[in-house]
Amino acid sequence: MEATRARLTEETLDLAVRELAARDPDLRAIVERFGPPPLWDRTPGFATLVHIVLEQQVSLASAQAAFDRLCAAVDVLTPDRFLELDDAELLSIGFSRQKARYVRDLARAVATGTLDLENLASLPDEDVHRALVAQTGIGPWTASIYLLMVLGRPDVWPATDMALATAVAEVKGLARRPDATQMQALAMVWAPWRSVAARLFWHDYLGRRGRSVPGPTPGGLPPAPARPVG
Repeated sequence: MEATRARLTEETLDLAVRELAARDPDLRAIVERFGPPPLWDRTPGFATLVHIVLEQQVSLASAQAAFDRLCAAVDVLTPDRFLELDDAELLSIGFSRQKARYVRDLARAVATGTLDLENLASLPDEDVHRALVAQTGIGPWTASIYLLMVLGRPDVWPATDMALATAVAEVKGLARRPDATQMQALAMVWAPWRSVAARLFWHDYLGRRGRSVPGPTPGGLPPAPARPVG
C-alpha cells in the first residue's frame, strides 16, 4: 500500500510518537508532560463531513450541539434525508444560511455520485484533497481534517488551523503565532508523520489549558480560537 493511502492505527501512532520524540526534544517534552496523544479517529462518510463543516468558525461545543439536533431531526443522517429539511428547520437546528447551502450542495453531490466518499479511502492524499475542495464550502482546512482524522492519513498538516498554530508557537517558544506559510515550513522536519505531530501539538494545547483529553470520539478535534472557512 502506498504511504499516502496508509491509515494510522494505535500501533503506528505509538511508533510515530516514539520516532518524533526521539527527533524533536520539544515533542518529547509534550509526551513527558501529558503522555501520548489519542488517535482521535472519526467514522468515514457523509455525517462526519457534515459535522466538520459545522465546526468551521464556531466552537466545538456549538458544532456538537447543532450536529446532535440534526441527528435527532433525521434519525439517520443521509444525503436524501438532509435534503428533506427546509430552511426553517435547518436554522432551528443551528445552521447558518451559508452552511445550509454548503451542506445541501454536498448532499446533492454525494447523492448523485459526483462526490464518491466511499472511494476516497482508495485515493492518494492529493486526489482526496482535490475531490473535497471541489465542493462548495469545503476548503483546505476541512479537506485536511477529513484526511487526518477520518481517513487516518499519517502525513497531513492543517496549516491554517489556529489552535494548531497557537500550540506550535507555545511549544516552540515563538514570539507570535506562525502564519500558514510559516506553518508549512516548520512542519517539514516532522514528515512523514506530520499528522502525528499535529496530534501532539493539539494534545499539548488541551493539556496546557487544563482540559481533559478524550479518547477517540466523533468530535475529535480540540477547539480553536478561530477557524478559516472551509
